[in-house]
Amino acid sequence: MARFAVLGAGSWGTAFTLVLGDAGHEVHMWGRRQSVCDAINNKRENTEYLPGVTLADSVEASHDPRTVLADREVVVLAVPSQQLRSNLEEWAEHIPADALIVSLMKGIELGSHKRMSEVIAELTGAGPDRIAVVSGPNLAHEIADREPAATVVACADAEVAEHLQRMCHTRSFRPYTITDVVGCELGGTVKNVIGLAVGVAVGLGYGDNARASVITRGLAETARLGAAMGADPRTLSGLAGMGDLVATCSSPLSRNRTFGEKLGRGMSVEQVVGSTRQIAEGVKSCESVSDLAASYHVDMPIVDHVVSLVRGEMTPVELVDLLVSREAKPEVR
Repeated sequence: MARFAVLGAGSWGTAFTLVLGDAGHEVHMWGRRQSVCDAINNKRENTEYLPGVTLADSVEASHDPRTVLADREVVVLAVPSQQLRSNLEEWAEHIPADALIVSLMKGIELGSHKRMSEVIAELTGAGPDRIAVVSGPNLAHEIADREPAATVVACADAEVAEHLQRMCHTRSFRPYTITDVVGCELGGTVKNVIGLAVGVAVGLGYGDNARASVITRGLAETARLGAAMGADPRTLSGLAGMGDLVATCSSPLSRNRTFGEKLGRGMSVEQVVGSTRQIAEGVKSCESVSDLAASYHVDMPIVDHVVSLVRGEMTPVELVDLLVSREAKPEVR
């Protein structure tokens, strides 16, 4: 049994806590709202995000980050990506100096264009051998139902990745390891933006041809940016790239695809945001991904069009039409 802290009691943080509980670990969770913490402690259930899912008796929750972080061996961060910096400014001093830090987040920070692992390193001073990323086709509700799933644990130190792999391997959750943190984070981030575009096409009533076209060209855009940033191309054809992209773009459980569908049906960004408590990371990260691509001189038209859509500068119909009407060119060059 290891001592974990999971900071973030949303759907994915709670589902990963369930995995850790199944693996036999002791988990302290931090929740932003006391009501969520009380439900976890008293009912063994996160009634707001994963109702009906029973958490292990080894799981406790608190709104006090100092209590949650005290004497923890592994710290798992599962907050919205654009809130990571402000949270870590409060939490960093309480993270044990030798604890491993695991990011479940999928985003690029606005303004700095930093990946989540880079923000963690900046705020905590942790070296690459203490920072890991978990990413893959991991829809929270399916994980919570213990349906079969695979994921990727990425860390620059292969032995640390393997150590974490062993710690979160259960009968239904199979982790693989890589050392390509850049590719793992890019795949997890860009797929949210592509998922929005696919959702728009679905919301407009387009069929499988349109969806498959956007998914495939979205992967091509991700691969171009990954190559420019030094990612291993094999990462983006694996679970953290293609696998996560397909799950996000194909499943009605995906909050990014669902958000895009609602836009395609005529709702505004503000209306969709107001209709749900869940956060679609692609809405926030699309602009930072576009800026990051521009800094590397990488063409990412789907991402750029999603930015224009979110800003209200383009309609859903224009987004799809402009992608199709772009200048014809070789598929691979």
